[in-house]
Amino acid sequence: MEPVTVITGRAVPLDRTDVDTDQIIPSDWLKRVERTGFGAGLFSEWRDDRSFILNDPEFVGATILVAGHNFGTGSSREHAVWALMDYGFRAVVSSRFADIFRNNCTKQGLLPAQVSEDLDRELLDAIRADPSLELTLDVARGTIEAPAAGLSGSFPLDDFTRERLLNGWDDIGLTLRYADDIDAFERRRPAFMPSA
Repeated sequence: MEPVTVITGRAVPLDRTDVDTDQIIPSDWLKRVERTGFGAGLFSEWRDDRSFILNDPEFVGATILVAGHNFGTGSSREHAVWALMDYGFRAVVSSRFADIFRNNCTKQGLLPAQVSEDLDRELLDAIRADPSLELTLDVARGTIEAPAAGLSGSFPLDDFTRERLLNGWDDIGLTLRYADDIDAFERRRPAFMPSA
């Protein structure tokens, strides 16, 4: 995955609470075997409603999703993260994330920025009032800012997750940090043992 350091962009205000992974990517889409193409299914049942926020042309091209409280509940499907990323989102902001969803995000390079409920509400209102409003999320500092709206705050990341995002380490990347040690171990293995 690519390193995630600073994300700056416009946002979509998804003013809904308790959004679960089946709403993010309905189960009909889980038959795909590739990890691409899920963006078309993102919130697909809601997108049938022409008034749904992702159908608003003012928010086309936004790279940050600001959601209501308790985002990503439900099943543990990675497809929800794949759909958000395939659609073009690089970060999701909410006042609460389901643990498994947050973990899936950090393993794929989608930044889950958990902010206070007050800041979440202020961001949703500010973006709704000004669809051109830009947000900046800084992973190293753990900060979120919307300077034009006078809003700022922080989001927690544990040290491991911060390092993982800043270095672009997915699970394979974490293992490859030890490639020299693995090669040295394999060279010392007795010839009678199975090998790759």
